[in-house]
Amino acid sequence: MNALNAITAHFVNPELIDAILPLGNGLINDTYKIMMKGEEKPKYVLQHINDKVFTNVEMLQRNIERVTDHIRRKYEAAGLSDINRRVLHFLKADTGKTYIKEGEEYWRVMDFITDSVTQDAVTPQSAYDAGRSFGDFESLLADLKEPIGEIIPNFHNIEFRLKQLDEAISADPLGRMKDVEVQDYVKKIKELAYEMSLGERLYREGKLPKRICHCDTKVNNMLFDKEGNVLCIIDLDTIMPSFVFSDFGDFLRSAANTGAEDDPDLGNIHFNMDIYHAFLDGYLEGTKTFLLPIERENLPYAAKLFPYMQAVRFFADYINGDTYYKIQYPEHNMVRTRAQWRLFESVKRKTENGELQ
Repeated sequence: MNALNAITAHFVNPELIDAILPLGNGLINDTYKIMMKGEEKPKYVLQHINDKVFTNVEMLQRNIERVTDHIRRKYEAAGLSDINRRVLHFLKADTGKTYIKEGEEYWRVMDFITDSVTQDAVTPQSAYDAGRSFGDFESLLADLKEPIGEIIPNFHNIEFRLKQLDEAISADPLGRMKDVEVQDYVKKIKELAYEMSLGERLYREGKLPKRICHCDTKVNNMLFDKEGNVLCIIDLDTIMPSFVFSDFGDFLRSAANTGAEDDPDLGNIHFNMDIYHAFLDGYLEGTKTFLLPIERENLPYAAKLFPYMQAVRFFADYINGDTYYKIQYPEHNMVRTRAQWRLFESVKRKTENGELQ
């Protein structure tokens, strides 16, 4: 029995395992499909949990269990059919938990959702589907009473990211603060720091709530059936309390960017209003049962916030000597900073012109 079979045997009868084969191209977790004897399609998914990113695996799995159990109960109460294809289901290991630790590594197994596909292309239709689906997801969880932990503390906290930038500037390990362009970006970022920290101020004033959010909203984090209908939301590792701005703004940061995240040609970068309006329409439909006026009013702010925040993060890493993000060439993080800042400027301009509503 090879290592993967031995790991899987904690979750399923090893005598019934036919093969374990690579699945997908995930950037965080290594994933495999488990083929069972006598079955033509995969039965389960085996996934290695990256505990360097998600350091509290117990919290990680507890969050996912509470969310998926809550959604499953809601679907059962509503009499929905085919629930096992509409919400992820994780198997319990012989330890009684939905994960195991084998050596120094963590693993989990979930049901494979048959006849499902992912999409990568962002079109107005897929943007609407994403907005509606992630909005529905938040709506289903709006009344969840069990606590959900913050699996990556301060993940989307712009004040925390600005503090990290200040620390990078003070340390300046490679002397990059001597560069005139670097000094110019520091000035531009700091001039807008108060304005872009609006969400955190509203939260401290008791005006803005935190919700249970997905925090990694992408088109390819949904499964579709063969007819193109959304089945369920996947990749639940980043579920945590956050402002709804996280799910709204982070999707648009990538999906509505007409250029690449690290596009060296800033002329390619614009904010796609067709994608924005499609996602907005879907999101407002999905969240209509719980979204507060202050959340609705500040969705344009969310669209600005995330390219601003990502520019801050890339820029801080550049000053720090490229210690967090993988780079392909020495100036890569600075190129990323310029590209995200250009996207931020595009969104900001459209907001000020009244185009984002």
